[in-house]
Amino acid sequence: MKDKKSKIMLGVIIGLVLVIGVLTAVIISLSGKKDDKTGNDDTVPYVSTEAATESAKDEGEDTSSEESTEAASKDVEMLYYASISDNSSWQENGKNAATKNVIIYNKDKKDVTGWKIELVFASEPELADIWGGKAEVNGDTITVVGYDYTAELKAGGNVNFGFNVKADDVTVKDYRLYINGELYTGTEKKETETEEAEAEAESKKKPEPESGTPVENHGKLSVKGTDLVDKNGDKYQLKGLSTHGMTWFPQYVSEETFKTLRDDWGANLIRLAMYTDTGDSYGYCSGGDKAEIKKLLDDGVGYASDLGMYVIIDWHILNDNNPNNHIEDAKDFFNTVSKEYAEYDNVLYEICNEPNGGTTWTDVKSYAETIIPVIRANDKDAIIIVGTPTWSQDVDIASENPVTGYDNIMYAAHFYAATHKQELRDKISKAIDNGLPVFISEFSICDASGNGAIDYNEADAWFEFIDKYNLSYASWSLSNKAETASLFSSSSTTVSDFSESDISDTGKYIRDKILGN
Repeated sequence: MKDKKSKIMLGVIIGLVLVIGVLTAVIISLSGKKDDKTGNDDTVPYVSTEAATESAKDEGEDTSSEESTEAASKDVEMLYYASISDNSSWQENGKNAATKNVIIYNKDKKDVTGWKIELVFASEPELADIWGGKAEVNGDTITVVGYDYTAELKAGGNVNFGFNVKADDVTVKDYRLYINGELYTGTEKKETETEEAEAEAESKKKPEPESGTPVENHGKLSVKGTDLVDKNGDKYQLKGLSTHGMTWFPQYVSEETFKTLRDDWGANLIRLAMYTDTGDSYGYCSGGDKAEIKKLLDDGVGYASDLGMYVIIDWHILNDNNPNNHIEDAKDFFNTVSKEYAEYDNVLYEICNEPNGGTTWTDVKSYAETIIPVIRANDKDAIIIVGTPTWSQDVDIASENPVTGYDNIMYAAHFYAATHKQELRDKISKAIDNGLPVFISEFSICDASGNGAIDYNEADAWFEFIDKYNLSYASWSLSNKAETASLFSSSSTTVSDFSESDISDTGKYIRDKILGN
């Protein structure tokens, strides 16, 4: 009996030991899972515990809490992110091609000097050109690092770069962004054209229609001091778009296009860019059919006039460098058009787009002093815009020795935001301070090549400057050319009632600025 009791007691003890062992194993297992949750990068992606703790401290949160650490981690993750969009797309040698624009944002309170982004494509890409960064291609991934002016990512700011790429599928399906060697995010914030984007754009308030057209309401314009004023003597701002070379993209010289730009974009101005010398039959002075080109220009003036919009006749000096090279053609041309449009209140004349290639202000002034009297013989008071040297940037030089003896003369300043920055704004400010009336008759928000990345920060700075001085402007260009400065996507085939997918990123920005958004 005693032996039996001993055996029972021994069995109970063994059972208790086994139960305790099982419970201990369970507790250890649960403890291990909890540790995994707070430290596993798969659950709290791409954020170090140290960074999360610092963010939590900034927000005054209890960093000892597992839940607050997770929340802080998610906040930190959004301190650095990127957006990727297509400026244009096309087909090339049987493959898809696109111009990509990438913006990297820094929402932190400190500057960053080291960033890298890996762009993962749906198929292996071929990189053609890149601006604003240095790139390497490895399989399906393009890796880009900052270079020169994009090397530093300012606190609260952004940097952007762009590139041309070809692939069977040019979709960027994912990206990995590294800030000072640490991976912060890996989910692309896409900006593709979707129904949601269409709906958002449609919901944007269009301008209240005027009870009459711009010309009916404001009449013949004139210059008062450095300001453009309307028939009532009130300051007035022309806000509009420039064609590309009309002979290359004649489809946009249409009443339907101009009407859409007036009614949906709020534009009151069209600039008709008539290239003088293209080295081929597309130029007015280089073998082109002058009668045919002149008819296209006359059609454009007619459409704008019928719609009550202002219109610039632009003698588009560019490849020919010095306007004096075709001065006889210019005299004949401006004599003809100033006779035809002498009674039109809405027509302005731009007599030399962008003198360049060593052309001096002395050269340009001499040319202007020849052409202005030709126009004034027929049209006594139309606005005349005179280009300035260095692709219409040297307005400060012109202001020191302007054309005299005539009223309603303005001077062209042109900028491309990613290239021309504060230095050019300072030159324009100096010219205005010297009493020179300035007209921004051409500009865009990319670099001077017309095909670089958009610089939104500089574009915003330029529009603040434009508004400060009430400067009139015409944005380059009404075309679907596969380049950043085009206002329409290269895939767009319509010429009016543009959908969001028809409008390029540049076009959307310019439209919103004209609308006052």
